Amino acid sequence: MKRHFKLPYMGEDMTEVEIVRWHVAVGDRVEVNQIIVEIETAKASVELPSPYEGRVAAILTGEGETVEAGDVIITIETDVVA
Repeated sequence: MKRHFKLPYMGEDMTEVEIVRWHVAVGDRVEVNQIIVEIETAKASVELPSPYEGRVAAILTGEGETVEAGDVIITIETDVVA
């Protein structure tokens, strides 16, 4: 099953962030809580962990791009059907 990871809200004032660096690539296997991406807000640099275990199916934003909270940034193919 494909799971879509949406950029979480980082606080009331921070509705958009910049993708600084991806720590995974399409086809990589990821574990729950593995760091997958580094983002930068107006106030801090933050590493986000994967909420899912599986294989990276798609990365939907590039490094240097600005994305809004709630946007899907990565798709992970999981083995679990739910």
